[in-house]
Amino acid sequence: MRRILIIAPNWIGDAVMSQPLLAKLKALHPNSQIDVLATTWVAPIYRACTEVHQVIEAKLEHQKLQWGLRKALAKELQSKQYQMCFVLPNSLKSALIPWLANIPLRIGYQGEMRFGLINISLANPSKVNRPPMVEHYLALAGLINEDSDSLATPQTGSSNPVLHIAEQAKESIDVKLKASQIDPKHLFIFCPGAEYGVTKRWPIEHFAQLAQLLNTENTQNQIILLGSKSDHALAQDIEQQASKQCNIHNWCGNTSLDEAIALIGVSQTIVSNDSGLMHIAAALKTPQVAIFGSSDPQHTPPLSEQAKVIWLHLPCSPCHKRQCPLGHLKCLKDISPDQVLSTIKLFTAP
Repeated sequence: MRRILIIAPNWIGDAVMSQPLLAKLKALHPNSQIDVLATTWVAPIYRACTEVHQVIEAKLEHQKLQWGLRKALAKELQSKQYQMCFVLPNSLKSALIPWLANIPLRIGYQGEMRFGLINISLANPSKVNRPPMVEHYLALAGLINEDSDSLATPQTGSSNPVLHIAEQAKESIDVKLKASQIDPKHLFIFCPGAEYGVTKRWPIEHFAQLAQLLNTENTQNQIILLGSKSDHALAQDIEQQASKQCNIHNWCGNTSLDEAIALIGVSQTIVSNDSGLMHIAAALKTPQVAIFGSSDPQHTPPLSEQAKVIWLHLPCSPCHKRQCPLGHLKCLKDISPDQVLSTIKLFTAP
């Protein structure tokens, strides 16, 4: 049996985008066992991937070497005798563990000064002509022949990510919804956050107006504001600006990522910025409206037929900046709540 290790990306969206790579590896090596080394933050994504045998959680922190922890992890992994490892992040640190673990084939993109740490590699694409992230990761699968451990000709492909809700997480969410008297048949989820910054966040006053429009459409409609602890204040502002008649519940920071996956899976529609939760909704095939501002929907789109993207195609967008260089943020402000509501109705149109 071939044992394969994946060093996971550090962002939720990138982790979701890596699932087709796992599916491709499983197709190429049906008898393989695929394990994933992931931070606690993204580990739930891989628990929702049926291709994964074991998720190995590690408390690795951003921009920290943590040499002692990496050596300890490498020692643990060495005992599992992996034949190959796919290193998905580009950092030198991410390549240290499989090298220290003496995994023979260490596959990844050429990153920051890691010659030798990665011994089978592809050149990183230019930032100007970057392929979609799914294709970026899938290309690595083509470096290994199907029937041997030898090098192969690089291949690219395209496949949409697919996640599955863990039964335990679904049971937990069912309990929470019943306790809050929320019927999933009338549940809408708003994800107002985006870790990157304000240029990816649709204005909170627009979210509040959309909540009021949904309440006008049907007073039974319930809205859960979903995100991390850092999004809690944004969600509070939305609650305060919306009409008191709106059925809004601020769950930002009050669910685990496993529970958030389950919650998105049972909801009717999700409205989100370009964020990790957007990619989770796409992988669960939940109807969604994805709002793009400074980022590029051609590079990181929600890969689902159930996704509708709203992007204004302004001359200044995508700029990929954390702050609007022109100071007006028109790429997001000019997307009206009425436009988003009309897009939501496309899912229920006969």
